[in-house]
Amino acid sequence: MHKILLFLHLFLVCVFAEVFNEYPSQHHIDSKIKIIDIRTKQEWQETGLIEGAIPITFFDDRGKYNIPVFMEELQKHVKPGEKFAIICHTGSRTSILADFLSQYYNMDVINLRGGMYYAEGKHLKFVPYKAK
Repeated sequence: MHKILLFLHLFLVCVFAEVFNEYPSQHHIDSKIKIIDIRTKQEWQETGLIEGAIPITFFDDRGKYNIPVFMEELQKHVKPGEKFAIICHTGSRTSILADFLSQYYNMDVINLRGGMYYAEGKHLKFVPYKAK
């Protein structure tokens, strides 16, 4: 009976991955939730990153993407079943990506609406981008 309940629980968790739409706040930084910054390298250099954010580009300067490369890098930082947040400049790219990750990879994702533009207006702490 326990095995059936465990299987049912795991099945439901996988089937019902969610996208949570929230505005960036100090709470996200303080909670130590992983924040994945999907902007381009040029954008990181221009504004810096939210303190603690992990830079992993999804769309390049021409709007192209490489899902296997992105997922490989993402999986280096995010464990299976771990809820995490994504941010871009205004939230339009993360909106697309959050839906995709939830639907096709069964990931619980926080889409940080308004992106870095909103975060800057709320005076969240940014740190300079340092290339690896």
